[in-house]
Amino acid sequence: MNLISTTPRRLGDVEIAPLGLGCWRLVAMPVADAQAAVESALDAGMNLVDTADVYGLDWGGQAFGEAEALFGNMLHQAPQLRDRMVLATKGGIVPGVPYDSSRLSDACEESLARLQTDYVDLYQIHRPDLLTHPEEVARVLEDLVSSGKIRAVGVSNFTTSQVDALQAYLPFPIVSQQPEYSALHLDPLFNGTFDQCMTHKTAVLAWSPLAGGRLAGTDGLTNELSEVLVSLAERESTDVATIAIAFTLAHPANPVALIGSTNPERIRASMEALKVSLDRNDVYQIIQASMGESLP
Repeated sequence: MNLISTTPRRLGDVEIAPLGLGCWRLVAMPVADAQAAVESALDAGMNLVDTADVYGLDWGGQAFGEAEALFGNMLHQAPQLRDRMVLATKGGIVPGVPYDSSRLSDACEESLARLQTDYVDLYQIHRPDLLTHPEEVARVLEDLVSSGKIRAVGVSNFTTSQVDALQAYLPFPIVSQQPEYSALHLDPLFNGTFDQCMTHKTAVLAWSPLAGGRLAGTDGLTNELSEVLVSLAERESTDVATIAIAFTLAHPANPVALIGSTNPERIRASMEALKVSLDRNDVYQIIQASMGESLP
């Protein structure tokens, strides 16, 4: 039985496609190139577009907020794209601090200004602030929702207990969790993240499904993992990257794979993962090859 569900995922009250566009590399390029990348994703069927205020400090960027500013300039030039997307951003990382959830309200306002939009569909706390009480964080998020500046709330890189602590003070559900998950990063399988998301019907937005590009090929992989991925790619008449994305999708939590490429051709090609068939044996082979040991 194929474990990959091609049906839309639920993000609160809206539907999102099984693949989304992650914009951490959408920096240091002309506005026209950014538009080409985003349009290629939308045209391919990816309606979730995910960015963050901190994007711009790597991948050739020069400043905090650069990715959002570029995205905002793109929306200014092509405003018709806004209605085609579910726009998500993240806040809470403050370089040098490093986290400060007490200023999430200001961070959100600044993101909206850079993005040149009145609201975002999903606002996520990028990483948990260990020194801010969840009740204080919840109060800020509730104000942002009631003001119409954000439509829904999510978290990123939270432990299950951190999710529970924040949810206890919110009058509405946390609709998404964004963990790192790939054939090289299996933590959500074992640390309770997927279990919690399935329990509460929380959307899983999996970042780095290609492990930062390491799964785009086989260089640097163990022989065991490389052999499994290559074998499956040959069987499915595709490439290793497509199998890696398909692996990310093949869990009953129905993760959304966030694709980080800015190359329109690669963005379109990533949708081929929805045509791959992986059964239980295939997925367990990848898991065990990644772990380097058999499951008990």
